[in-house]
Amino acid sequence: MDAPYDGAMSAKAVVLLSGGLDSATAMAIARSEGYEVHPLSFRYGQRHERELQAAERVALAFGVAERHLVIAFDLRAIGGSALTDAIAVPKSRSAGEIATGIPATYVPARNTIFLSFGLALAEKLGADDIFFGANQLDYSGYPDCREEYIQAFERMANLATKAGVEGTTQIKIHTPLIRLTKAEIVKKGLALGVDYSLTWSCYDPTPDGWACGRCDSCQLRLKGFKEAGVEDSIKYAV
Repeated sequence: MDAPYDGAMSAKAVVLLSGGLDSATAMAIARSEGYEVHPLSFRYGQRHERELQAAERVALAFGVAERHLVIAFDLRAIGGSALTDAIAVPKSRSAGEIATGIPATYVPARNTIFLSFGLALAEKLGADDIFFGANQLDYSGYPDCREEYIQAFERMANLATKAGVEGTTQIKIHTPLIRLTKAEIVKKGLALGVDYSLTWSCYDPTPDGWACGRCDSCQLRLKGFKEAGVEDSIKYAV
């Protein structure tokens, strides 16, 4: 899964890598721009922990498995989400329903927590750049995927760190997918050589390990592949 970059890599970038379609594409973009990528994933008590296996496969395919850091903490202690609590994952919602309101799969403050870990790692590495595969077009209404949120976090990051205060680092949160549709993301990733068969998006996989095909994440992924005119190679239960 080597991105088409011919120059020497120099600047380091932390990439939040969930193992899903968006984060794999964001990492491919970072790689194509010449960054030395440092993937960061999280085991946070998510019911779809299979995504971490996907993250490991993606990191291996990029040749950066030795730099792949997985941080464990347990948001089940807080709960309040269908991904971390005994709450049903919404299924078979219409496009209008998906686009309206904040769904039960929203995990309280999750992206703020993820970005905070990313910020800590970036400061430790002396990196100016964090790549985050947030998207505010074909997404499930999460408030922490919006452009204004990313801008606010970036401002905070440069106020809250030793490197920021001393001026040795100016943190930039890169969200290259923020204004792309899922179809555009798929096309972009394929152009960069992303093997999407290694990725995982389903929130509620079946006991035999297939994607459910009915949760919001599955539906948005399938919509993206269909509109891109490309077949999704992972297995779906429906």
